Amino acid sequence: MKKKIRILLITQYFPPEVAAGANRAYEHAKRWVNFGADVTVVTCFPNYPTGTIPDRYKALKYFEETIDGIKVIRTFTYATPNKGFFKRVLAYFSFMFSSVIQSRNKIGKQDVIIASSPPYTVGISGMILGKLKKIPFVFEVRDLWPESIIQLGQVKNRLVIKVLEYIELLMYKNAKMIVGISDPFVEFISAKGIIEEKIKIIKNGVNLELFQPQAVDVELKTLLNLKNKFIISYFGTFGLAQGLESILKTAEILKDNNKIHFLFIGDGADREKLVNFKETQNLSNVTILKPIPKKDLVRYYSISDIMLVPLRKLSLFESALPSKMFEIMAMGKPILHTVDGEARKLLETEGIGKYVEAENSEALANTILTIVDNPEWLAEAGEKGRMLVKERFNRNDLASEYLQMLKRIKTI
Repeated sequence: MKKKIRILLITQYFPPEVAAGANRAYEHAKRWVNFGADVTVVTCFPNYPTGTIPDRYKALKYFEETIDGIKVIRTFTYATPNKGFFKRVLAYFSFMFSSVIQSRNKIGKQDVIIASSPPYTVGISGMILGKLKKIPFVFEVRDLWPESIIQLGQVKNRLVIKVLEYIELLMYKNAKMIVGISDPFVEFISAKGIIEEKIKIIKNGVNLELFQPQAVDVELKTLLNLKNKFIISYFGTFGLAQGLESILKTAEILKDNNKIHFLFIGDGADREKLVNFKETQNLSNVTILKPIPKKDLVRYYSISDIMLVPLRKLSLFESALPSKMFEIMAMGKPILHTVDGEARKLLETEGIGKYVEAENSEALANTILTIVDNPEWLAEAGEKGRMLVKERFNRNDLASEYLQMLKRIKTI
């Protein structure tokens, strides 16, 4: 009988959190268990992005549970809302230390460690544990830290930047394998002196059983008072990276068009600012809702005519293929995307949506006006997206490919 591979996955985000990193970690871990692996996840108590820990976990410093066959170990972190740079740094480092301590003391023998970043500090946990346990360390890089926080202006001190870049390179060098989420990651990381053979790409994907086209939920549309509206939706984080204020400025430009409505669902550091902007500018064509469980989002997808995938105008994001793109495609909805790079190439090559220059509110308004009365294009782009994810971004296939990579590492 073949011995099961034992995988230790360290991630700061895990369900019931609904962040992209939490979803990727859970979807892979669940499938690895189904494929016969033994998977242990070390994570913190759920608190992202509000900083509020659910009642069932409050006052705990350590907790074990099983979710869909995954052994989940929750350990201490300093819980704080996703705003205020230094408080978040404290949250990252508190989990880094507690994850190392608990993984060292409470977890048995493992065959491979995956540390899924961001935050960057999770990679430090994986690197240390790889040394302590004398097993291969796999560094999963979902966001290019510290590059992202440098470009977003969150870190400006040159000495601090040099230290962060030194640690980044140390993690790359100590990793047996580096897993990125889009093809440009190979060029970016190899430019730092890392051999390309060490860098693998497992792109984001989607659960095609959960996300599939639905008939328009007329009851929900009526409840939200959105009957006869062309609905442009954004579901996700309201953060610094998304540049959502420019989307609200587009709504302001279009506020006299009674047909067009913007629907936002999510939370994050910029939520209060966005709500204040909507109220100050009296934008009756904007609805902002609190986060909704992923399983219930399909109802809101069904009433949306087109989905926004916005990011700010930074070179960093040119390598991004945001995970929400794949959910949108699975739901058969077209995409409005604001990143000139890997995502734009996919969008235009496959005909699944339209690219608009990031943070250009007028250009976005003009693009919306060209598609609002073009149901044929909307339907065609949506159908092309659905076919594309079925062929290339099925989570089952991607998880299987990832697992085979991990098994090969185990034997090296």
